[in-house]
Amino acid sequence: MKKNSFLEGSFIATASIIFVKILGMLYVIPFYATVGEQGASLYAYAYTIYNIFLDVASAGLPIAISKLINEYNTLGKKEAKVRAYKIGTKIVGILSLISFIIVFFFAKSIAMAILGDLEGGNTINDVTLVIRCISFAILVIPYLAVSKGYLQGHQYIKPPSVSQVLEQLVRVAVLIGGSFITIKILKMNVSLGVGVALFGALAGGIVACLYIKSKINHHKKELDLEEHFEKDDVSNKEIIKKIFGYAIPFIIIDTAVSIYHFIDMVLIIRTLNYLGYSAANVEMITSSIVTYAPKINMIISSLATGMSVSLIPTIVSSFVKKDWQDVNSKLNKALQIILIISIPMAVGISLLAKPVWSIFYNVNSFGFTILTLSIFTAILTNGFVITSSVLQGLNKFKTVYLSTLSGFAVNAILDIPLMLLFHRLNLPPYYGAIVATMLGYLLTISITLFTLYKEEKLSYKKTFKVILKSMVPLIAMIITVVLLKLIIPFNVASKLSCIVYVAIIAIIGALVYLYIAYKMKILQAIFGQKFIREIVKKFTLGRVNLKEN
Repeated sequence: MKKNSFLEGSFIATASIIFVKILGMLYVIPFYATVGEQGASLYAYAYTIYNIFLDVASAGLPIAISKLINEYNTLGKKEAKVRAYKIGTKIVGILSLISFIIVFFFAKSIAMAILGDLEGGNTINDVTLVIRCISFAILVIPYLAVSKGYLQGHQYIKPPSVSQVLEQLVRVAVLIGGSFITIKILKMNVSLGVGVALFGALAGGIVACLYIKSKINHHKKELDLEEHFEKDDVSNKEIIKKIFGYAIPFIIIDTAVSIYHFIDMVLIIRTLNYLGYSAANVEMITSSIVTYAPKINMIISSLATGMSVSLIPTIVSSFVKKDWQDVNSKLNKALQIILIISIPMAVGISLLAKPVWSIFYNVNSFGFTILTLSIFTAILTNGFVITSSVLQGLNKFKTVYLSTLSGFAVNAILDIPLMLLFHRLNLPPYYGAIVATMLGYLLTISITLFTLYKEEKLSYKKTFKVILKSMVPLIAMIITVVLLKLIIPFNVASKLSCIVYVAIIAIIGALVYLYIAYKMKILQAIFGQKFIREIVKKFTLGRVNLKEN
């Protein structure tokens, strides 16, 4: 196995995550057609609950293990490093079992909390069934996460990235095949079909776990798992304390995000029901905001997720060496990369929201209006992931708690007032929930950046300069897309027509943006000429070789 640098690791991790997210977007086309809007809502309910308890069982542990492994590696404590991995595996086993028991046996109570008084859509028994079906995956996925964290801590990014792809491929195959056979061939009810589909998470986890374990077994020597080192002066108690110390902030953050999505879901259901929306429309709007629009948003937000995999170990390494200049450089580089890419992507998808939504789901006026605004939350999600990752890498846990909980408290507090305000202004009330989310993320990012500036004197001048310069290619791209929309026709009811329409406009718009950004040397300032040349060479199969400019 080959170790990966920060930029290379970020590219590998991000590429695999983007592939996984694209696959995660594409599967909804046949799945949505099979289970319909009611089945899609059931799927959204189950996954929201699954994510909360998966976060409790494993959210912080892979990155905590990665961080601890990198720390002990830097300090030359190889025996302690291996012991930390084994202890982490035992801890995650206990947490997984507890989480599974809670989800499985209290599924009905959770279902009642979700639906409340809503009638005319899915039943309590339907929601209970799908929650129990997804609960089994909690027994497997956390083990996988810890093993991936061990490899990432050694800066081996490729195997964990490949495992993600395998996991998603198997999950999607079971999800599509299982739901189709259950509903269309065996003629069984939709809730059972969704339940079978949800077992795809378990199957994907098992396959990915076997792959990661085989990689670890074949490279025991490189990972120091084969040799017997003299015991380091690090006790088990100290390791456990560090694991939880590093993991708890991640668990708080990820669980806060998942719990917020749950609260958001419940508040939207209750408020729309109060405003007189039908049960079918309430479930459609809620599942679109909580699950289906975010699936499209993930193509953008996956950028920061992939980058954080490589960013955290390298930030820890710089922090251990007290190299604050390198920490500042990496934070600015990460912010520049996510903003220079995610802003034009979000703007483009927003401008093309109607055909983009129609490609993945049925034609629905609620769907594309939600996507038009919610896509911009992906930019803020990226900023949140990167800034919170840096805080955790620098052991600034108090700021992590303050910024995250403040942000999500604002989200929850503003949900209902903003929905009622937007309704009063004759605007879609669900826009209020989306704006509340944006304000919450914005507060969290602001607190984080201000703290790093105040306490560590980190500067963001370079990032501000890059973003200001990028407005030129962005405006050029917007003008290009708007003009193309006026010229090129499309049929919203035809998926093929929408695909061709979006592909043509997206490619031309992207080329305009990248060409101007390259000519203005914005891309070179962020990625470096050598990296850009290599990427262009790979994508053009060696036919285009950029020269120095």
